[in-house]
Amino acid sequence: MAVKVGEFDRGGKTRIPTISLDHDFAEAITVTPYGIFLPQYNELFLFFVTSKLTADCIVDLIENWWQRVKHRFNHINKLVINQDNGRENHSRRTQFMKRILDFSSSSNLNLQLAYYPPYHSKYNPVERSFGWLEQHWNGSLLDTVESVLYFARTLTFKGQNPVVTLIKKVYSTGVKLTTEAMAEVEKQILRLPHLKKWFVEIFAKPGSS
Repeated sequence: MAVKVGEFDRGGKTRIPTISLDHDFAEAITVTPYGIFLPQYNELFLFFVTSKLTADCIVDLIENWWQRVKHRFNHINKLVINQDNGRENHSRRTQFMKRILDFSSSSNLNLQLAYYPPYHSKYNPVERSFGWLEQHWNGSLLDTVESVLYFARTLTFKGQNPVVTLIKKVYSTGVKLTTEAMAEVEKQILRLPHLKKWFVEIFAKPGSS
């Protein structure tokens, strides 16, 4: 869900008089939100990316999040990551699988990647957060990146505000492994029989840090 930043009409009603364009004539900046939601704690982390949301970007955001929270979860050795089957993070995306394998090693975490099938991402709790956000800023003029971040930070869910971060790093598209390199990655992951595309386990190497 890319958010177009500019003087565009987003429907809804606002108590603040604003003037917006009724057609998208102006060139717009876009930011793409990426969310990590912890249902048990009702905690939402929102990253707004000004570049392309690539495989490298997604794993960087997961690593960024883990560095923030790992002091709270020293007792765990496994992360279950529920996600959609997007083109940049699906289990056959070579660069994503390499980077997530590297994350498992560097964090010393066993990982379980559980993918929602097509048209079922609505059952992923984090997807609902984007709906909350759209309702929160409905009718408001998101004419600057700062206004997007403001509305994200003031979103409230069960008495809590999300942790919001702007990511300005530029990511290259089209990065992928060779067939030989991906074959080496496949040797280090376990795909669930009969659901090889939808459920993957990665075990941290002994002695990794």
